[in-house]
Amino acid sequence: MFISREALGTGVGSVPLGLRIAAGTARTAPATPVAGLAPFVQRLALLRQHWELRLARLDWTPDLAEDIGSARWFRGLGTLFGLSALALAFLPDFSAIAAPPAMPVDAAARDEFRSQTIQPLAFGAESGHRMGPTERVSPVANVPERAIVQLTATYTQGDSFDRLLQRAGVGAVDAARVTNLVAGSIDPAGLPAGTQVDITLGRRAGPGQARPLDALSFRARFDLKLAVSRSNGGFALRSEAIPVNTMPLRIRGTIGAGLYRSARAAGAPIEAIQQYLQVLDQHLSLDTAIEPGDTFDIIVGFKRAATGETKVGELLFAGVERGGKPKAQLLRWGSDGQFFEASGMGAQRSGLIMPVVGRITSDFGARRHPILGYTRMHAGVDFGAPAGAPIYAGGDATVSFAGWGGGHGNHVKLDHGGGWGTGYSHMSRIAVSPGSRVRAGRVIGYVGSTGLSTGPHLHYELYRKGAKVNPMSVRFTVSNQVDAKELAAFKAKMAALKSVVPGAALGPLTSPSSPKPLLTR
Repeated sequence: MFISREALGTGVGSVPLGLRIAAGTARTAPATPVAGLAPFVQRLALLRQHWELRLARLDWTPDLAEDIGSARWFRGLGTLFGLSALALAFLPDFSAIAAPPAMPVDAAARDEFRSQTIQPLAFGAESGHRMGPTERVSPVANVPERAIVQLTATYTQGDSFDRLLQRAGVGAVDAARVTNLVAGSIDPAGLPAGTQVDITLGRRAGPGQARPLDALSFRARFDLKLAVSRSNGGFALRSEAIPVNTMPLRIRGTIGAGLYRSARAAGAPIEAIQQYLQVLDQHLSLDTAIEPGDTFDIIVGFKRAATGETKVGELLFAGVERGGKPKAQLLRWGSDGQFFEASGMGAQRSGLIMPVVGRITSDFGARRHPILGYTRMHAGVDFGAPAGAPIYAGGDATVSFAGWGGGHGNHVKLDHGGGWGTGYSHMSRIAVSPGSRVRAGRVIGYVGSTGLSTGPHLHYELYRKGAKVNPMSVRFTVSNQVDAKELAAFKAKMAALKSVVPGAALGPLTSPSSPKPLLTR
C-alpha cells in the first residue's frame, strides 16, 4: 500500500490519496481472470489505472499544514471550501413545523392547564384547583369528619377581622357577632399585620353547612390578650391583662476593637445599636472621637411582657465617657425626636443646605425663559430631580405660604427668622400647611412640574429682607437648642434616665393576671 514520493514524482509533500488508492488497486487486481476475457480485463484494468494515476497526480486534498502559500496549498484550500459549501447546502431546516393540536383548547381549558402546572389543592397547595375524581372513584354516602378543627389565621395588611374569620371557615353570622364583640374592646382595624389568631371550629350541624365557632384567642396588644368562647348559645369575651415592664433598658460597656461588636457583646439589641451609631455620627466623628477603652452608654425604650416577649423602642439616651468623664451626652427631646447635648444644644450643620437630592440644571441670573421665549431674570436655582422626590426644609422655619403660586405652581415659602426666607416651587404635592412649624430636613413637599415648567424639577429661592439673593452665595449654620422654658424639664429627664441601673429592665416580673369576662353576646 506504500508508494514512495520519489517513485511517483509528486515532489515534496504527502502522498496523495488517489495514488494510494491506485497503488492499492494495482496490487489487489485479480490475478486469474475468466478465460476468454483476459485481454479485455487487462486493458480495462490498465485504462482504469491510467486515469486513476492522472487524477491522483492532481492532488486535490493536500496536507494544508505543508507548503503554505503555494499553488498546491491554495488548490487544497479551495477543495475544503467547496466541500464545506456542499455540506452546508444540504443542512436540514430546523424551523418549527406547524401541526394542529391534539384537541381544541379554549380559555377555560387553558386556565385549567395552567392551574395543573402547580401543585393542586388536593395535594395541599394554597392555589390552583381541586383535582376531579376519575372513574375509579366511587362516591360514599357519608364522609367522616373530625369533631373539631384547630387552626391559626394571620391578620394581613388591609385585612378585616370579619373577612379573616370567614376565610378560616367561620360562618358569616358567627363572624359578624364575634367581630362586633371584639370591637367593643378594641378596634379590630388597628391590629398590626402578622397578628396570629388561634381558632377552634366545632362539628357541623348538617352537610354543607359551615362549622360553628367554638373559641378563638389572639394577642390584641402587647399587654392584652383576648379570648372568645361559645357560651349559652352566644359568645363571651374574656381579657387577659399581661404584665409588662416598661422600664428603659440601659446597657453600658467598654469599647474594644470596635464599638458595634463591643455593644453586641454587652447584650445591646441590634436596633438600639443602629440608632446609637446614627445619633453619635451626627454629633461627633466615629473614626477619631472614639478610642478603645472608652465607655459607651445606651438607654432605649424597652417593653418586656411576663410571657417572655420583648419589644425594643426608640433610643432615649446616647453617651460616651472617657476616663470617667462624659465626652458626649445626648438626650431625645421634643415631638420630632431630635437629640440635644446635656447643655440643651443640638447638632450644628454648616454650609449650603440642599433642598433636594439632585443636580443643578439652571443657575441664578439672567436667562432665556424656556416657555415665555424671552430673556429675564432667573431669581433662583433649579435642581433637576425625578418626579415625586422629597423636598426638604433648609432650616427651622414657619410656613408663611403653602398653595398655588401662579407660574410657580404648587409653592411653599418658609420664614426662617432674622429676615431670611426660602421658596420652593413646581411641587407635585405640598406636605405642609400655612402657619405650621417645620424643622430643618423635614419633608415639605415633592418634586413636580406644576406651573410654568417644562419638566420635573425644583425651583429654589432665597430671600433676604424680602429681596431675592443667590442661594449658592450663602452658607447657613443650623443649630437647634432646647427652649429656655423647657430646659429644667430637659435636665430632669436626663437625670432620671441616668439613674436607671444597667440591666434592671431584665428583672423579674409578676405573673399574668387571671382572665376576666368583659362582654357576652
